[in-house]
Amino acid sequence: MNTYIYMVRHGDSPKTEGNERTRGLTARGKCDAHHITDLLYGEDIDVFVSSPYTRSILTIQELAERSGQEVIVFEDLKERIFSTDDKRLPDKELLPLLTQSFADPNFALRGAESNADCQNRAISVLKELLKTYRGQKIVLGTHGAVMTLMMGYFNSQYGLNFLLHTSKPDIYRIEFNQELVDVKRLWKY
Repeated sequence: MNTYIYMVRHGDSPKTEGNERTRGLTARGKCDAHHITDLLYGEDIDVFVSSPYTRSILTIQELAERSGQEVIVFEDLKERIFSTDDKRLPDKELLPLLTQSFADPNFALRGAESNADCQNRAISVLKELLKTYRGQKIVLGTHGAVMTLMMGYFNSQYGLNFLLHTSKPDIYRIEFNQELVDVKRLWKY
């Protein structure tokens, strides 16, 4: 009895509005959320879970509503905390931080979170989801780094290079049967 996790990385979000928790979606991000709904609606998803961040919830909310479901929010599925002030780091600062973090999973800026800490909290939720919803299909609204860390827990090929080649949004269908069986990218737009 296989369980399927559909990792749905959030759509494009404004870089300057709000903080990490409250940033929504741009017009393009909203359009992509419609495409996600059309793409995944026929998959007969059983459960919808998400990071508590607005952009992740909004990316899967239409699909959940169309499926007659609600989005269940898990605090520990939030994106890795890169800085103490909950503000978005500029790309020029984020890339060196990611590079160092994937080279040393325990590295973190003062008061922030390491890759190892982020992976541990997110994997705890993912394992519980796999146990609770065994044999079902689960959409998980997520973010680039935490998604990569969850996938990397099961297969080390999912690291920094993988993260740098993902898109916003992105979708990966991950099949489990006690262990990871298969990963297939579904996003094609």
